[in-house]
Amino acid sequence: MDSGHGDHSGHGGMGTSSMEGGAPDHSYLQEMYWAVVGAAIGLATLVNVMNKLLLRQRIYCRHDITPAKPQSLFFQTYATMTAVTRELAHVVVPLTIFKRLHYSSPTLGRFSLVMAELILVLVLCFYKLNSADQWQWEDIGYRTGYISAAQLPLVILLSSKINLIGLLIGSSYERLNWLHRWVSRILFLTVTIHMGFWFSSWDRYDYIKVKLNEDSITQRGFAAWCILLWIVLSSFAPIRRCNYEFFVVQHIVTFIGFLVAVFLHLPGGVKAYVWIPIALYILDRAVRTLFVLWTNLSVFHPRSKRNGFWTCAATLEPVSYDTSRIVISNTPVSWRPGQHVFLSCHGIAPLQSHPFTIASIPEDKRMDFLVKSQSGATKRFYAQAEECQSLPTSNKDLPPRQTFTAVIDGPYGRMRPLQQFDSIFLIAGSSGATFTVPLMRDIVAQWKQDTGKTINGMQFWRTPKGAVTRYVRFIWVIKSREQYSWFASQLFHVVEDIEELRKDGQDIDIDMSIYITCDTSLEAEPKATSLPNPNTLLHGKSEEIPLSDLPSPVVEKPRTSIHSTTSQSLSGQTTDRKTCRPDGTCCCATTVEDEDAITNANAQQCCCCKPPSSPSVSSNTQLPSDNKTDGQRPRQSSTTDSDTTKSSTSPLEVTKAQATAFHPSIPILTGRPYPKTLIRKTLEQALGESAILVCGPQGLVEDVRSSVVALSDERAVHKGTGAQGIYFWAEEFGY
Repeated sequence: MDSGHGDHSGHGGMGTSSMEGGAPDHSYLQEMYWAVVGAAIGLATLVNVMNKLLLRQRIYCRHDITPAKPQSLFFQTYATMTAVTRELAHVVVPLTIFKRLHYSSPTLGRFSLVMAELILVLVLCFYKLNSADQWQWEDIGYRTGYISAAQLPLVILLSSKINLIGLLIGSSYERLNWLHRWVSRILFLTVTIHMGFWFSSWDRYDYIKVKLNEDSITQRGFAAWCILLWIVLSSFAPIRRCNYEFFVVQHIVTFIGFLVAVFLHLPGGVKAYVWIPIALYILDRAVRTLFVLWTNLSVFHPRSKRNGFWTCAATLEPVSYDTSRIVISNTPVSWRPGQHVFLSCHGIAPLQSHPFTIASIPEDKRMDFLVKSQSGATKRFYAQAEECQSLPTSNKDLPPRQTFTAVIDGPYGRMRPLQQFDSIFLIAGSSGATFTVPLMRDIVAQWKQDTGKTINGMQFWRTPKGAVTRYVRFIWVIKSREQYSWFASQLFHVVEDIEELRKDGQDIDIDMSIYITCDTSLEAEPKATSLPNPNTLLHGKSEEIPLSDLPSPVVEKPRTSIHSTTSQSLSGQTTDRKTCRPDGTCCCATTVEDEDAITNANAQQCCCCKPPSSPSVSSNTQLPSDNKTDGQRPRQSSTTDSDTTKSSTSPLEVTKAQATAFHPSIPILTGRPYPKTLIRKTLEQALGESAILVCGPQGLVEDVRSSVVALSDERAVHKGTGAQGIYFWAEEFGY
C-alpha cells in the first residue's frame, strides 16, 4: 500500500495516476467503490422515506375501511415489489458448513448483501490486471492496498452507536452490526491479498526476510495485518462469548492499534481514509458522551434534583425465576416500545454498562427492566434485589425499597411503527416478552388516544398519533407458570382496556394465549453484555436449544391440556408419573397444531413443568375458556366477573391477586405453539398489511421466519390473489 514497496523492489513508486494497459488509477477506483456504496445507501434511504410517507398516509386515512391496504396503482406496485423483496430476503440459504459449526444458516438477503460487497471489492482489485502475470503482481499489491484503505470508513460507519447510515435507512446499530463484521472480514481478505502479492513478488528474489527485518514500512504493514487477524478471529461468536466484556475492551484497544499501524504504513495521499474513521469514531463518542451527560446530570433537569447530582435513581426487587425487576421512575428521556438502553449501576456493578430492553411504555412514566441472574453484573443485581427485599419495613403491606444511582445511555433501536399495520402478530419466548408486551400495550395506548380528529401539521420525522390496527395476536411461551407474574398486571389491564374501548364502539380486538413448555432453551435466560452485536439481542446470551431439537410431536391430533389455574394447579403439585402421554413423552414438549381444537374434555395434567418455587393464587380464579369462532376474527371473552377483572390500579400497580393469577379470558396451554397455523389465521382475517414480530431463542425465530416465507409464497402476497403484505421483524437472544 505504500510507495516504499516499489522503492525496495526495484520497481517505480505508486504515485503514478495511470497504469499500463489502460487500467484506471487507484484513487479513481476508490471513488468508484464509494459511488456504489453510496448508491446502495441512497436507495435504502429512499425506501425509508417512502415508508415514512406511507405511515402518514395510513394514519391520516385511519377512519377508512381499509387504510392499510394499497389503493392506487402506485402503491399497489410498490407493495408488490416490497412483497417479492421481503419473500426473497427472508429465505434461508441452506449452507451445511454453518450447521456443522453450530451456526444458523444466513438469510438470502444477508447472503446477497455480503456477496455484493465481496464481488464489488474483488472486481475493483483485479480490474484490467492479470494475476497470472508475475510482472503485474506489484501492481495488484498496490491496487488492493488502495481498495483496502477505502473500506475503513465503512467499517466505522457500521459500528457506531450514533449510526449515520442507520439514521438514513431507518435502522439501528444493532441491526447493522452483523454487516460491520462481514465488511471487516472482507477487509481482512483484501489486506491479505495485498500482502500476499507483495510477498510473492519479493519471493522471486528471496527478499521477504530482508524486507521484514529492515524495511520499517513493511514492518508496520505486517503489524497491521497481524492485529487485523486477531480482531477478525476474536470476533467469531465462540471466542467472543467466552468473556464478552473482555472482548469489548480488547476489541477497541486493538482496533486503535490497527489504525495507528495503518496510518504509519500508508503514503500521505491515502491517509485521508484513516483520518475519516478517526473523525467518525471521535464524533460518535463525543455525541454519546454529551447525550449521556444531558440525560443523567440533574443540573439539566431541575425537577429531578431530589436525587442529588444524578437524575436517575433505580429500585430493585426480586421476582420469580431468579430475575430482578429494575425500575427507574421519572426518567428524563422518552422512548419507543421495543427500544433498549445501556444501564449502569456503579454502586452495584462498578464500571459496567449493559443493554436491557425497556419493558414498559412511556405512558407508565417509568422505565422497567427484567434482568435474569446469570453471572457478573446480573448476578449482583439479583443479590442486591434480594437484600433490599429482606430489609425491615414499618409497613407490612409494602415491600422495602432502596434506591441506587443509575446511569442510562440511550434509548437505541429503530423499527417501523406498528400502528400502521392492520393486524399484528406478536410471539415471544420467555424474557422475549420484554420486547413484545410493550409493543402490544403501545397499540392499546394508541387506540385510547385516538380522538377521531383529523391530523394536521404532522412533523415528518415524528411518529404521528393514532393507529389503523384492528387486531393483535399475542403469544407468550414460558418455561414455568411463575414467569407469568412478570407481566400479569399489564396483561390484566390490556384485557380491561379492550373491553372498555369496544364498549365505546371501536372495532378492535386483542387475542392472547400463554403456552407453558419445558423447553430448556427458555430456561437458559439471556445474559446482558456491555455491547450487543448484530442480532441483538438486547437480551444477551442464551444457551438455547432450537425447537427442532426437542421431541417430535405425534402425528395424531395432540391432546394438549389447558391447565386449570386453581390454587392446586399453580402450587406446582403434579402426578407421580414421569410422563403424561401414552408414548412416554410429556405434553409440554408437544406442538399444539390447532389451538382452537383444544377443549377441557381432552385436558391432561403436565407432569414436569414444576416451577422451582410456587406462588399462591385465589381459589376463585376461573378456567380459561375457548372463545374462538370458526371463520371469523377471534374475539376475547367479555364474560368475566367485574369484581375480579376490574381494577382502578394502573397497569404497573400489581395487587396480590393479579401478581400470580391468570386472567380468565387468556387461554393457558401446555405445549409449544405451531407458528404457521397461528400466523395463517392472523393473515386470513387481515384487511391490509400485517406485521409479524418474534423475540426469543434461535429455534423459535427460525421457525417463525420460515413460516412467514412459506405463507407469503403460499398466499401469493400482492400477486393478484388479494393477499396483503407481511412485514417481518425478528429479535434473537444472543450476542
